[in-house]
Amino acid sequence: MLKQHIVVIGGYGYVGGHICRMLGEKYPGLVYAAGRNLDRAQRLCRETGGKVKPMRFNRDAADDWAWLEQTKLVIVCIDQEDTDLAEACLANGTDYIDISANGPFLARIERLNAGACRGTGVLSVGLAPGLTNLLAQEAKKAFDETNRIDITIMLGLGDSHGKAAIEWTVDQLHSVFDITDRGRVKKVGSFTGGRPADLGCMGRRMAYRFPFSDQMTLPNTLGVPSIATRLCFDSRVATFVIAGLKKSGAARLLKHAVIRSAAVKSLGSLQIGSAKYAVKVDAAEVKDGRSREIGLSLHGERESLITAKVAAAAAHALYNGSFPQGVFHIEQLFELEREGESLFLKIKERDERFVI
Repeated sequence: MLKQHIVVIGGYGYVGGHICRMLGEKYPGLVYAAGRNLDRAQRLCRETGGKVKPMRFNRDAADDWAWLEQTKLVIVCIDQEDTDLAEACLANGTDYIDISANGPFLARIERLNAGACRGTGVLSVGLAPGLTNLLAQEAKKAFDETNRIDITIMLGLGDSHGKAAIEWTVDQLHSVFDITDRGRVKKVGSFTGGRPADLGCMGRRMAYRFPFSDQMTLPNTLGVPSIATRLCFDSRVATFVIAGLKKSGAARLLKHAVIRSAAVKSLGSLQIGSAKYAVKVDAAEVKDGRSREIGLSLHGERESLITAKVAAAAAHALYNGSFPQGVFHIEQLFELEREGESLFLKIKERDERFVI
């Protein structure tokens, strides 16, 4: 049976909706917005004039994978508790893209390489991880021996974020996670280890450690012994307040369901800040007693939109090209190219590129 369909799980959400609309223009009638809420999927279908089709998918009751026989590509825009969907896709020869920033979960998908993979899986797709990985790859090329990479991400509180994204951010404020420092794995706390970063037109900001998955995977894919990712918000006041709550221990209160729910609701309705985002990657080399540094950056508006654009570019590449079977992070298959104000996802060692 010919595989032609593209199924976007969570295809009517903030990021998934953008992806469906972009791909629907390119492949009308072949893109499916999938999720539990069929009404929302049907609404998106009507809004796109039928270019996107609705599909019911319940991740808690996904025991029938027959639809994969006609599906060439699955893009996942929801949080998952297990790797069943990824396993089913790769075993059926269906390509798989995941926009998750959850490092431990992505590590579980990576381990699927040990099994039978008949499809291509691409992880770390979006802004962070995603463009951060590609910028880090570019920065590393500047030196013979890159010793350290520091990634800074600024997100706009005035942007529209889905509930799941807000819940994930709140839950990580009291998390402890692994990073690689000088070749050794160590545990650090979220919103600790403040470091100033020059974000160009966004100014100089203090940013704090946050468990984005890029810092967990890049030491392996790039071979850099020290990598750290930090987060700040476009509102300096909000960044300062959250750092203060963390330092005082008050952030632990977010573990209580009522307080957590109130925090998620408040952040979802917050009207301060802008929709701007910025990314800065600083790389350093210490060689023969001399230190050199380079910084690469990009900025724009609407984090959910740029994440969707990166995912759509990767989807175009997978849908139309031939890639090795197995699970890869975005920087293992692609490079970032800039041309004026435009960004492109270029397939490594090929002359094929896809606009972001």
